Amino acid sequence: MVRWGRYLLQSTIVLVFFAAPAFAETVFPAEGLEARIEFWKQVFTNYGADDIVIHDRFHVNLIYSVATDDTVDARVRSVKQALTEIRDTLETPERLSDAAAPIYQAIVDQGLDPSEALLNNLLDQVHTQRGVKERFRNGVIRSGRYVDSFRKIMDDHEVPAECALLPLVESSYENARSSAAAVGVWQFTRATGREYLRVSGRIDERLDPVKSAQAAGKLLRDNYNKLGSWPLALTAYNHGRGGMLRAVSEHGSNLTTIISDYRGPVFGYASMNFYAEFLAAIDVYAHYQQYFGTLTFDRALGQSTAKPVVAAARTTRTATSQAPARVSRAKTTSYTVRRGDTLAQIARELRTSIRSLMAQNRLASPTIYAGQVLLVR
Repeated sequence: MVRWGRYLLQSTIVLVFFAAPAFAETVFPAEGLEARIEFWKQVFTNYGADDIVIHDRFHVNLIYSVATDDTVDARVRSVKQALTEIRDTLETPERLSDAAAPIYQAIVDQGLDPSEALLNNLLDQVHTQRGVKERFRNGVIRSGRYVDSFRKIMDDHEVPAECALLPLVESSYENARSSAAAVGVWQFTRATGREYLRVSGRIDERLDPVKSAQAAGKLLRDNYNKLGSWPLALTAYNHGRGGMLRAVSEHGSNLTTIISDYRGPVFGYASMNFYAEFLAAIDVYAHYQQYFGTLTFDRALGQSTAKPVVAAARTTRTATSQAPARVSRAKTTSYTVRRGDTLAQIARELRTSIRSLMAQNRLASPTIYAGQVLLVR
């Protein structure tokens, strides 16, 4: 077994992590998903937070245009007008307008045969995806805090070591809260979290990166034991084990077939792309210098504390509450939230602003949680 050093500073170490390509090809097949994987590689490395990709929701690598927040509505209307024009002039594509012609060519380049039925589907499937290049790059840097310990945890649960990189897709290695109320580096919902962790009004182990990694290892192993393949086990991490069992019962165990044919009530864009995102993340991580240049990975964190993480109180702070720890402002690049902290007090202590901390950490609100790691600069 390869023993990793304390720091992940060189690309050679990253490559050691993926030193068994034949094993990876067997465990994580990509056949039939190549276009999806390529799309997510572009989202991770080429399109930034100001880029909104207008594309097809199902044929995800069918990209029509790239917009900004100011232009996206007009661009979507333009794409739909072009698709309508293509549908109405299928017999004479040479007469297409300058706006419709490149979209017609993009459809053909994806190996699709333009027809009235296809164009009607494409009109219903126009979708937008924001780029995450900056977020993904920062996630690669933050991975240095955790990957060594996460890899060992996956090994302990007989889960492929590459699954230590799943937080690149889920949270960019941040103690984040999603719109679906999933929490932590491993993005457990409260219901699933309670199956593997202590989650209550005062204690929320979803916020402990190591304990939630152990829970993720157990969950992935349980998924695999029930579903029989890692593509299905990983998709179940997003879609749920019960949903994937229903999909398998209806369409068999080939994930590409399930994506093509399964129409479960909540098997949507996120679920059908989850495994392809994971494969794209593995590839980008292994070749990060090609996309982001030289990066210095964060220092590995120490072991998880013996005491469970206690959720921050929702009541107003009193004069006797614990104050944020004193830190060296000159060297501080991150701050781990302690019980009783507020964003305003942390901002004041670090001589920054609430707005700056929220922007740096992509926070939708000033709510923070004990154990959350905030980037400062």
